[in-house]
Amino acid sequence: MAINDSNDNDRQTMSHASYPANSIDWLSRLIGFDTVSRYSNLALIEDVRAYCEQLNLMVNLTFNEAKNKANLFVTVPAGEDGDKVNHGLVLSGHTDVVPVDGQDWASEPFDATIRGDRLYGRGACDMKGFIACALNLLPQAVQLSNKGQLRRPLHLALSFDEEVGCLGAPLILADLKARGITPDYCIVGEPTNMAMVVAHKGIAVYRCRVHGKSAHSSLTAQGVNAISYASRLVGYVDTLAETLSTRDDGDALFDVPYSTISIGTIKGGTATNIVPNLCEFTFDYRNLPHMTQDDILVPIQAKVDELIQQMQARAPETGIELLREVSVPAMTDKDSAELQALVAALTQDHERHKVAYATEGGQFTNGGIPTIICGPGSIEQAHKADEYVELSEIARCDEFLQKLLDSCTAQ
Repeated sequence: MAINDSNDNDRQTMSHASYPANSIDWLSRLIGFDTVSRYSNLALIEDVRAYCEQLNLMVNLTFNEAKNKANLFVTVPAGEDGDKVNHGLVLSGHTDVVPVDGQDWASEPFDATIRGDRLYGRGACDMKGFIACALNLLPQAVQLSNKGQLRRPLHLALSFDEEVGCLGAPLILADLKARGITPDYCIVGEPTNMAMVVAHKGIAVYRCRVHGKSAHSSLTAQGVNAISYASRLVGYVDTLAETLSTRDDGDALFDVPYSTISIGTIKGGTATNIVPNLCEFTFDYRNLPHMTQDDILVPIQAKVDELIQQMQARAPETGIELLREVSVPAMTDKDSAELQALVAALTQDHERHKVAYATEGGQFTNGGIPTIICGPGSIEQAHKADEYVELSEIARCDEFLQKLLDSCTAQ
């Protein structure tokens, strides 16, 4: 089920007359929207907006340049007069999901299916399960707000295009800044089996294009072999990766306790008897929170400059491009001690975890909002065929969010 001109629009347009009364039904509803990143998410966003407006909440949308995708931000105000919208706690989730192309599913991926104690569907754990629980919490939060019993605002942030580079969240943060809203904390509900993740690595993806000069392979001196020079740079990147693994400033709480670089793809050449004039490869850099992209870019750029000089000595028109395609900052735990203490008290689990994958959490921390990650389901089920979430995980998330809401009513 894809959102395009050939889709059955009836499947994408949900009735606004009534909404689910529990998180499982909400999750089933959300899975019914095909929000694979290459498609629009507007049908889901409009459905949630109508739900929020039915609760008399003011909804704020921010759009991508094409206006075919939107973020949603909504606030349940606090205070005796229900007029406080600043500070408070953000519950954050992304609405897009990864494709199902080429995957062998036992059931329709965009029709939620319960088999045994699991709910199957694309996005079940990554991460519509958390969004479902948050939406299910809203009516109770509104009731408390209407009674003047909510002491801190509760915000809900739904983003687009997290799966293709965390493209939506920066627009939310820019809009909040423009409106003068600075939340105190944020919880990103990525699947963690409801464990508290306090930090994650950053990720940057680079594409390197080596432009050589073609020649017949019997006349190699007249050409500049793009593959050969690319291989020298690949070898240098691998050596740099080894160096990173031996640094003495690692963090043992990460599964891989050091920053990593990994070559991902490479292609070049047209025929064995032609000196190739183009070769390109990609690599990603996953940095510990205390490290930056400059830690690898400076030495790599120096090597690039060295190779360019060698190439252009033979043919001035040759060169090397280094392009950054994705950049998602690391999430640090340095400012989230109070939030960690709150979550630990509510869950009675004081263990802190750090992960290698990236989330929008790093963008929130960069925006000055202390953040942790905690959500239902396992990251091991994300992006796979027959993605699922345990029903017990949804129940645990409901319980956690209920306690979180109760903490927002305490004096």
